[in-house]
Amino acid sequence: QVQLVESGGGLVRPGGSLRLSCEGSGFHFSAFTLSWYRQAPGKEREFVARILNVSGNKQYADFVKGRFTISRDDAKNTVYLQMNNLQPEDTAMYYCFRPGRRDFWGQGTQVTVSS
Repeated sequence: QVQLVESGGGLVRPGGSLRLSCEGSGFHFSAFTLSWYRQAPGKEREFVARILNVSGNKQYADFVKGRFTISRDDAKNTVYLQMNNLQPEDTAMYYCFRPGRRDFWGQGTQVTVSS
């Protein structure tokens, strides 16, 4: 069955960096666009970044402001989110998302930015 497993979250100080990973299984990984979303407590889930299949084109939310980079390694069935210059407002649960005839979400990885 389709699975998306995120990792790499944690506690980091403002200005710090984290790299999130999302490993997919149970589907033809390279054939799908993959995205990262996040959800902070009391807020709606919001789009962070997307990387298209084949072209590898990338799209970002405005709040990323050049701080985050999405990438993928289809040989490893993994999509990454490199996050630099993290700020307290980036604190959220980060989710991997695979759209399709049926959408799939990972379980999320918590990112906490605090001094």
